[in-house]
Amino acid sequence: MKFGDLAVVLLAVFVIVAMIIPLPAAFLDLIFCFNITLSLMILLISMNMEKPLDFSILPSLLLLTTLLRLSLNISSTRLILINGYAGRVIEAFGNFVVRGNVIVGFIIFLIIVIVQFIVITKGAERVAEVAARFTLDAMPGKQMSIDADLNAGIINETEAQNRRKEIQREADFYGAMDGASKFIKGDAVAGIIITAINLVGGIATGMVYQNLEMAEAFDRYALLTVGDGLVGQIPALLISSATGIVVTKAASSGNLGEDLVRQLTYYPKLLMLAAGVVAVFALIPGLPTVPFLCIAVILGYLGFSIQKSAEQETQKQEELRKEKELDEMRRPENIYSLLAVDPIEVEFGYNIIPLADVNQGGDLLDRVVMIRRQCALDLGLVVPMIRLRDNISLKPNEYRIKIKGVEAAKGELRIDSYMVMNPTGGPLEIEGIETKEPAFGLAAKWISSDKKERAELLGYTVVDASSVIATHLTEVIKSFAHELLGRQEVKNLIDNIKEQYPSLVEELVPKVITLGEIQKVLSNLLKENVPIRDMVTILEALGDYAVLTKDTDMLTEYVRQRLKRVITHRFINGKRAQVITLDKKLEEIIMNSIQHTEQGSYVALEPSIIQKIRISLSKNIQELNSKGISALILTSPMVRMYFKKIVEDYISFIPILSYNELEPGIEVKSVGTVMI
Repeated sequence: MKFGDLAVVLLAVFVIVAMIIPLPAAFLDLIFCFNITLSLMILLISMNMEKPLDFSILPSLLLLTTLLRLSLNISSTRLILINGYAGRVIEAFGNFVVRGNVIVGFIIFLIIVIVQFIVITKGAERVAEVAARFTLDAMPGKQMSIDADLNAGIINETEAQNRRKEIQREADFYGAMDGASKFIKGDAVAGIIITAINLVGGIATGMVYQNLEMAEAFDRYALLTVGDGLVGQIPALLISSATGIVVTKAASSGNLGEDLVRQLTYYPKLLMLAAGVVAVFALIPGLPTVPFLCIAVILGYLGFSIQKSAEQETQKQEELRKEKELDEMRRPENIYSLLAVDPIEVEFGYNIIPLADVNQGGDLLDRVVMIRRQCALDLGLVVPMIRLRDNISLKPNEYRIKIKGVEAAKGELRIDSYMVMNPTGGPLEIEGIETKEPAFGLAAKWISSDKKERAELLGYTVVDASSVIATHLTEVIKSFAHELLGRQEVKNLIDNIKEQYPSLVEELVPKVITLGEIQKVLSNLLKENVPIRDMVTILEALGDYAVLTKDTDMLTEYVRQRLKRVITHRFINGKRAQVITLDKKLEEIIMNSIQHTEQGSYVALEPSIIQKIRISLSKNIQELNSKGISALILTSPMVRMYFKKIVEDYISFIPILSYNELEPGIEVKSVGTVMI
């Protein structure tokens, strides 16, 4: 058992023993001194701590100290009634306060109890109650804030856990303080009752057992009663004061002394103004001149000195700042900071800034968190931190989305309006400002808020400005997902898998396949909107086929075939697929034109043939669009990769699948054929 544990156990045992077994007066003096010292230490600690949780043991300590005081009261009462003497400490306190006047002694005792009970304890109890209530109410918001920071990459999982524990500890502390304040309140009431019992019982004991006169008995036992009460209530007053300091220290970041000096002297001009007012009081006839004049001089001197010091400090800081800027400019390595490029960046015109400002009711930051979460669930991609910043060079209502420092998309918003679109594709029969939906290029209108209800009744899709930019940003991220996935991001994904599947990763990386090759395969998948969330299946497929080929394009095809369930459910609704197929002759031409090199395989077709393929594909797509049919392209497994390379720069919005990438049971209906 450690020393601290042993001390607490002995204290608990002593509390019980002191209530039952009579203690010698000399030993009681020692415990009274210990009680006063402990109370003083609690007060000093509460004044010098930086935050309430630094003294989280206080609720339990309040219970222990209350029990100790009550135990001492019982022991001292026993000695007072039996011996008429309870030690030198009680006698000294009684003589010091009473000074020959018992009535004055009782008045002083009652004042101390009233101050403790009504002023300090009552206030601390109320503050603790309110703090506990508001802390519990704020917990969900704080938890969501932690989750948002975690999802945004601002903090890691360890720091998030520490913050959650801190919030839980804070709630437990204020809840415990709300209850512990009742101990002090009950102790004050018990002090009054015990004092009254000591006085009445002492007089009765003196008259019955010691044959004293009533006045003599009153003098003797009143002295001891007042001393006993003061010895118990002074430590209680110190502890209740400490409790009040702790529960009222919610918004402070330093200790009490530092905060008092810093905040009271923060405005030196106000100190000098107060000095002037006090000096006027000194000139009023009837008021004491010297005290007011002394205070005025002191306040004026402090205000002047502090203001002068502040000006000197400001000048010094400005000089240091300029010197630091010059040093930064002189440092050759400072150039490297200019080379940093944010993976994703959103710039705003000044009219759009309120969308990203939480203080103005903007929710774009929360939407960014949801976008990162959505991309993780939909694509398996952990999107890098998205930088939001204003740009005065843009139009007031304009925004711009950059990928790795290069503009990828832009649009315009009206934050005080709503965008409406017709889901059927028909005209918008509502008054508004015509525009284009930035993400998909659909016809739309900006309408005022008073027309929102009418637009919804007409069946139109109505979205606010934040939703418009969030949707646009999501689509841009999906389009450039393959560029956002670098080697470091792939390493993070593999490290995450390694925690649950260590043997899989250790067998594969880097013995069979390198990190760069895995990154190329994953980028190929993302480029065609195939999720990489199922990393286990992807790595197992690479482990099976990487020993046969190092061609990342071929490895991608093998992985796609292994992900047939994912691909089928992503691009095909239900059990029926309407597809555009390739003419058998065209597939043979493509197969015969494949050239194999050490760097990989490619298709060596004449430009005229490529042009014919693209024209034929375009005609099929136009015919299907006119009929309202949304189709995909279906080829043989060996042709899919090469056909994609032929048409990917010409048309990229239609999925290109192979027969091996479809689940069994899918009914395929050809609605068009590409031929030359």
